[in-house]
Amino acid sequence: MNDWTTEWTYRDVTEVVEGAGANLDAIMLPKVQTAEQVVALDLLLTQVEKAMGYEVGRIGIEAQIENALGLLNVNAIATASPRVETIIFGPADFMASINMKSLVVGEQPPGYDVGDAYHHILMSILMAARAHDKQAIDGPYLQIRDVDGFRRVAGRSAALGFDGKWVLHPGQIDAANETYSPRQEDYDHAENILDAYDWYTSEAGGKRGAAMIDDEMIDEASRKMALVISAKGRAAGMTRTERWTPPA
Repeated sequence: MNDWTTEWTYRDVTEVVEGAGANLDAIMLPKVQTAEQVVALDLLLTQVEKAMGYEVGRIGIEAQIENALGLLNVNAIATASPRVETIIFGPADFMASINMKSLVVGEQPPGYDVGDAYHHILMSILMAARAHDKQAIDGPYLQIRDVDGFRRVAGRSAALGFDGKWVLHPGQIDAANETYSPRQEDYDHAENILDAYDWYTSEAGGKRGAAMIDDEMIDEASRKMALVISAKGRAAGMTRTERWTPPA
């Protein structure tokens, strides 16, 4: 849909939701700047759902952060409605909104030779998403034939813990799935940590709070970290290539 600064937004919602609301999972609201804009969409969706006899509240909202004001308000935006499911970074408009010196969306601006110019933006979105149990999604990479560039840019948000990234072309799909899924060795290791920790904390394993796998100490914090990698791997359909066994 168009954003709330345009005259077309309410018609976008009414036409699409009235016509296809029974089949919609979510609506993406671009250029969100304040929590009130999310509330306005929630109210409009509720009215259309009631008028059409749809289940009220079922259609989610994906909020895209595309300017400085939106980033400053991202925490309030994430909590503005129970419908909010996802916080998305919109890099092109964001770069323009802060006068960033670059024409290549998602790439480091000329002169920024140390670190990542997008780190604060990505982390702010990620913290708001994780604090309120929402998805965090990175925005598109417009150089659609530069798959290596896509991997490089996607790798930054994947490393931080983002759930995924928009793709604009079928050629980017495999790279996205590869980047946001764990490496096979990391997935195997995560599953082994979970198995080992379950055993060591059991009666048979001595009911320990911490234990060793090879040269690595594992404890409850290790288990929580392993659960994240395990969940990502399972969601990607990965299978184990090695399995931990209890000591004899």
